[in-house]
Amino acid sequence: MAKRQIKSKSNKKVEVKNVSNGRVYITATFNNTLVTLTDASGNTLAWGSSGASGFKGARKATPFAAISAIEVVVAKAKTLMMNTVEVYIKGPGPGRDASIRALRSAGINITMIADVTPIPHNGPRAKKRRRV
Repeated sequence: MAKRQIKSKSNKKVEVKNVSNGRVYITATFNNTLVTLTDASGNTLAWGSSGASGFKGARKATPFAAISAIEVVVAKAKTLMMNTVEVYIKGPGPGRDASIRALRSAGINITMIADVTPIPHNGPRAKKRRRV
């Protein structure tokens, strides 16, 4: 991982990482869509959500809000020189498919898409049997 140094406005040297590949974790709930960008070892580099993109209430749970959350994270990925990602998607929300389409259209190569939605193998306790 190569690093380059740039000077900020306060004349401090800031190291900027060059990460060529990483992971994108997408959590699509019924109320929001959360996006986390990490490097290959799992260290968080950037994150975004529908709520952080400026949407409130029921509009957070739309595919358009998920696309805007992805665009914020992709802009940060471009500054880190990231070009290939693995996508781990979790949840049943409406931003699920739209977020993958937004990643593809942003020009980032997707090497793998994994669905990591938790599935119960036993489920909740059954309702009490009715007695008549």
